[in-house]
Amino acid sequence: MWVAGVDGCRAGWIAAFMQVGRPASARIAVAADLVAIVDAPERPTVIAVDMPIGLPEETRGSGRIPEQLIRPLLGQRQSSVFAIPSRRAVYAKDYGEACALALATSDPPRKVSRQGFGIFPKIREIDTLLRIRPVLTETIFEVHPELVFWALNGRTALDQPKKVKGVPFAPGLHLRRSLLAQSGLLGEALVDAAPPRGAAADDLLDALAGLTVALDLATGGGRSFPDPPGRDAHGLPVAIWTLRDPS
Repeated sequence: MWVAGVDGCRAGWIAAFMQVGRPASARIAVAADLVAIVDAPERPTVIAVDMPIGLPEETRGSGRIPEQLIRPLLGQRQSSVFAIPSRRAVYAKDYGEACALALATSDPPRKVSRQGFGIFPKIREIDTLLRIRPVLTETIFEVHPELVFWALNGRTALDQPKKVKGVPFAPGLHLRRSLLAQSGLLGEALVDAAPPRGAAADDLLDALAGLTVALDLATGGGRSFPDPPGRDAHGLPVAIWTLRDPS
């Protein structure tokens, strides 16, 4: 059985593929669109992707229920959990329209951050794909890398960021790489691999974090926030997944 961890990157999407129980089978690839990963030769049975799935019609409070649930767990890293605005705002034509629609569909009223607006095309891509091919809701799961690293770190928030003022922060990257290595789920070569062209080192680490969750889900594990997952107006799941609790 093949699985994949996926993150957005400059060139589109970065994916780490692996056969369950066979770290040596792993490969890293960059694709222009998510369909190329879903329909890759490996045909992954589980795909864990760092991108919101399930959009609200209106935003109440500090975002979707999954976002509200995981923020308190992440300590200084909770700012990495964006409040996803309404579907209408995500599908806006430009930043001004997105802010206007977000204000009209949120309570308390809230505009859209520039950083959040920058990932709207990828949110739309995955939202459209899942609505066109709803069977993929059984394959594609939303993850958040910092929640994965929280789980790998003994359910403790990390004290080092990945970036400082937009620049890669070596101690934070090393910490996350060490946690991936200590998990025992991925081979050393994969954890130490350099990112392919079109992706950055932190993109690859986030894809590898997703891969650990995909491997866990494929073997009957996984933990969702909330549990059970919610559903949006189109029936798409609304939950952020991480590794199962240790027994």
